[in-house]
Amino acid sequence: MKTSTAHLLDGSAIGLSGLCLIHCLALPVAAAFAPLLGVWSEAEWVHLTFVLLAAPLSAGALLLTRPRRPLAIALAATGLALMAAALSYPAAETLMTVAGGLALAGGHLVNWRGRVVPPHVHSS
Repeated sequence: MKTSTAHLLDGSAIGLSGLCLIHCLALPVAAAFAPLLGVWSEAEWVHLTFVLLAAPLSAGALLLTRPRRPLAIALAATGLALMAAALSYPAAETLMTVAGGLALAGGHLVNWRGRVVPPHVHSS
């Protein structure tokens, strides 16, 4: 995969994770001032949409990057699993989604950094 495409996919995934965090943390607070935002902060379709967008975007960014970075894939997979599981556990939805979004963004940062910063070459 071209580096520019990989950067775009990782950057998009990081941005989507940020939107997810805003949805989980900021919208409920803002809902106190604008009731319409309260509807958006609790709408299940919004959460499901984030998960359905994040999964293929993350898979594309992480699985098509060469060489693959196991830490990045593990973090992203954990994040996606937490975000998907949160749909079934309303009592812990915010906590699971925030943790999942952070893990997913972390995986993409590891992937991005692996392309930008060359590995250290140790000389004896």
